[in-house]
Amino acid sequence: MQQQSSALEGGDDTYGFDSTLNGARHMDQGDRLAGFRNEFYIPILHGKESIYFTGNSLGLQTKSTQDYVLSDLQDWANFGVEGHFLGRNPWISYHERFPKMMAPMLGATEEEIVIMNQLTINLHLLLVSFYRPTKHRYKILCESKAFPSDQYALQSQARLSGLDPREAILEVAPRPGESIVRNEDIIAAISEHGNSIAVVMIGGVNYYTGQVFDMESITAAAHSAGAFCGFDLAHAVGNVPLDLHRWGVDFACWCSYKYLNAGPGAVAGAYIHQRHHTNPALLRLAGWSGTKPEKRFLMGNEFDPILSADGWQLSTTPLLNMSALNASLHIFQEAGFANILMKARRLSAYLFFTLDRINASCPRKMIDVITPRQEDQHGCQVSILMNEKGKETFDGLRGSGVIVDWREPNVIRAAPVPLYNTFEEVYTFGEIIKAILLK
Repeated sequence: MQQQSSALEGGDDTYGFDSTLNGARHMDQGDRLAGFRNEFYIPILHGKESIYFTGNSLGLQTKSTQDYVLSDLQDWANFGVEGHFLGRNPWISYHERFPKMMAPMLGATEEEIVIMNQLTINLHLLLVSFYRPTKHRYKILCESKAFPSDQYALQSQARLSGLDPREAILEVAPRPGESIVRNEDIIAAISEHGNSIAVVMIGGVNYYTGQVFDMESITAAAHSAGAFCGFDLAHAVGNVPLDLHRWGVDFACWCSYKYLNAGPGAVAGAYIHQRHHTNPALLRLAGWSGTKPEKRFLMGNEFDPILSADGWQLSTTPLLNMSALNASLHIFQEAGFANILMKARRLSAYLFFTLDRINASCPRKMIDVITPRQEDQHGCQVSILMNEKGKETFDGLRGSGVIVDWREPNVIRAAPVPLYNTFEEVYTFGEIIKAILLK
């Protein structure tokens, strides 16, 4: 498995890229998804359209979002409370449209998907069900430097069970001198501590390095050790291929404001494998919206859960929070997720190629990439470790109308997204960096 060698070395060019501006424009002309860029608002910076490479943090607004939100507002105006059952998009069943739309990108059955709440809320709800520590099996295994909110959630769940997080949480870290966590080290840690592990919970794509973890083998190892396995898919959904049901993943959760373009703080989602839907021993927090529809309006005091992921719902559907997701997912359907993945791979490969050319033009190696190069080990995001001129390069990009983000101490994250970014933008990004480094 390639590790730190994923840094800029070798220059392998599987796609036979042309290094010129005309070459980038030629790829854009042949791009079957090129027209979808016009479906998004591109932020204006310094009086012109920016090069927006932060879809890994917040996706762009679709131009249809306002129409979807206005339509739902009009139903509220026209029908009042009757909008739950009348109008173009009855609210009582509004959330039911999303599992069908998202099942192909999750590799899940529709019954295993529910759209609700926000990401960390869903993670807590799922841990209530799947983290049930005992005297001997009480540990949570995760990757080191997981997104802080995940770390906080795991720590607080340990404390809720009366445990010291320092004892309950096992972190698997990169080896000295390396940036990514080796899959064999995760598997070895599960094997070593298996008898004491209750849950393995890992970010499917690491927010810092962009590494895609081998979720299939991690799930199999966790199950062999007698533990549950779940993933935070915030940086994975809509970005990389997933096959959650076949892999046997127990649970997962995600947000929808990154690659799914549903807006800041938008409604999130959860996945629960169907084998858990009818398990009465599986504890959960109960709410009115999770009870069976035929019993919901009988207003009884005994919770009778829906026998699907819907049974984990607590509260009334946040209608206006779902409108933007509805708009974006219709674009995903029109574009075709397979086509999106194909362009994403090509865009990322072209970015690797462009960064290689920058290093080749410099008198010494001024940048490294800490994102694995193999196509099954990364998504859109490429994390660039600046050996020199890090902040100067970041500030220079911003001054040139390029929106990327900075992670201390010296990493620039860039994520060309297939629905609205172009090959010419990647070329321009590279030329700006090269000019700064050679100055």
